[in-house]
Amino acid sequence: MTSSGAPDEPADFRAAVESLHAARVRREIEVGPIRPPQRLAPYSYAVGAEVRPPDDADIVPTDSQGSAFGRLILLYDPAGQDAWNGTIRLVAYLQAEVEAALAMDPLLPEVAWSWLSDALGVPVGESATPEGSSSRVAVTALGGTVTSTTSVRYGDIAGPPRAHQLEVRASWTALSSQGLDGHLEAFCDVLASAAGLPPAGVTQLGTTT
Repeated sequence: MTSSGAPDEPADFRAAVESLHAARVRREIEVGPIRPPQRLAPYSYAVGAEVRPPDDADIVPTDSQGSAFGRLILLYDPAGQDAWNGTIRLVAYLQAEVEAALAMDPLLPEVAWSWLSDALGVPVGESATPEGSSSRVAVTALGGTVTSTTSVRYGDIAGPPRAHQLEVRASWTALSSQGLDGHLEAFCDVLASAAGLPPAGVTQLGTTT
């Protein structure tokens, strides 16, 4: 079941979806609702996020950062699930093309996971937000994987001959149906880091306005 706004939807689920809509993300990232997966939970909702391409998107470098996109899925089970340790589970997926130097760094998985941990306020190596934390979100049961791959194009296929992808899959449990905008904002922060965007409000050297 998706969020249709029907009156029979649980109030906590409706509140969770509404709080997602309150998220504020940087202008380089487009966010919008997408079809959620089915049968993972009684109620689900999903948003997709994509980094806007640069103005010169028609120019394809031989080896450079490329597109970055992802999705954040909200799952709600009023009865809860043991593996979740709660009733609201968020499932995140993102993929981004990265530069060769970064892709070859053996510490890339650790760095990418630290982006997510920092965004969620979870110490690296832990799975929950510490009590008394000043983090904008509170989570538990955080887990996931980071994968780095290299693709080589042959023949008549558009794009750079060699591309390097970073993929992050993660899920965590929200402790409240309120404030999920912070979870989406944290997810978009990770997407921005994976895409190599500069800090918000900072202009990259060499760009013009």
